[in-house]
Amino acid sequence: MNLVPAWAHILVLLLVLSPSVASADWLFIPFIGGTFAGSTPLPDFEGGASSAQAVYGGSAGWWSQGIIGFETEFAYAPRFFETNNRFFTDSNVITWGGNVVATLPLGLTRESLRPYLVGGLSWMHTSLDEGAEIFPDIFAARNSLALNLGGGAIGFITPDVGVRFDVRHFRSFEHGANPVTLENESLLSFWRASVGVVIRR
Repeated sequence: MNLVPAWAHILVLLLVLSPSVASADWLFIPFIGGTFAGSTPLPDFEGGASSAQAVYGGSAGWWSQGIIGFETEFAYAPRFFETNNRFFTDSNVITWGGNVVATLPLGLTRESLRPYLVGGLSWMHTSLDEGAEIFPDIFAARNSLALNLGGGAIGFITPDVGVRFDVRHFRSFEHGANPVTLENESLLSFWRASVGVVIRR
C-alpha cells in the first residue's frame, strides 16, 4: 500500500529536475490592487462583493533559479461589502496562506520579464457589521478555507528591485444558499489584480 500521495511524488520530481534548486532568491513584495467580479450568498445588500474594491497586502517567497518556488501571502480588503448605500458600518475580507509557484527557469529568462503560475490554500476571513446588530447570526464573521489560482510576471529594474503584476482568483470551500436563486454556492469568490514592488535578497 502506497502511503505517499501522488502529488508528493510529482513535487519531488519537479525539485530534482529543476536546475540550480539550491541557488534561490528571497522575494519580498508589498502590493496594492483591486478585487472585482465577486459573488457571495452572504447578505451583500450594497453589492460590494461584485464591485471593485481596494486591497492591500504583501508576500514573502523563496524562488529557485529553476521552475519551483514557494510563498506566503497576506491581503486585506477594507470595506469589501460596502458601496455608497451605507447599510453596513464596517466590513472586510482577509486572506492569508501559502502557495506553490511554477515559473520559467532564470537561466531562460535571465533578468527580463519572468512569467509564473501560482496556486495554493488560504485562510479567508469575512466580516460584515450592520451597526444595529439586529441580526447578529446573519452578519457574524466567518472563517473558511479557500483556494487561490492565478499568475503574473516579475521584472527587475535593478539587481535587487523590481515590479510584479499579478492576477488571482479566490474561492471559499465553504458554501451557502443564495437567498435569491436558492442555489448552493461558494461563501465568497472574487478576482484580484495587483501590482507590487519586488525586493530581492
